Amino acid sequence: MGTVTMYSTTWCGYCRRLKGQMDREGIAYTEINIEGDPASAAFVEQANGGNQTVPTVQVVPMNGGSEVVMTNPSLAQVKQALGAG
Repeated sequence: MGTVTMYSTTWCGYCRRLKGQMDREGIAYTEINIEGDPASAAFVEQANGGNQTVPTVQVVPMNGGSEVVMTNPSLAQVKQALGAG
């Protein structure tokens, strides 16, 4: 299916919502808390014009498609990026 990495924080309600939706759909993901990982926080800032906006989701499709980085995506957007929607 591909790989999904979610950059999040412990206090982010949007992160909890998206994680719950992906869990229900059976979409596996790796979660990285940017509060304890300076390199990941820097990646999120770079992807969001200097802001630490979460959830930031990185999708690498298995079919050889291009990597996609999205800020606060919907479940449909994640599935589309994976090639499953």
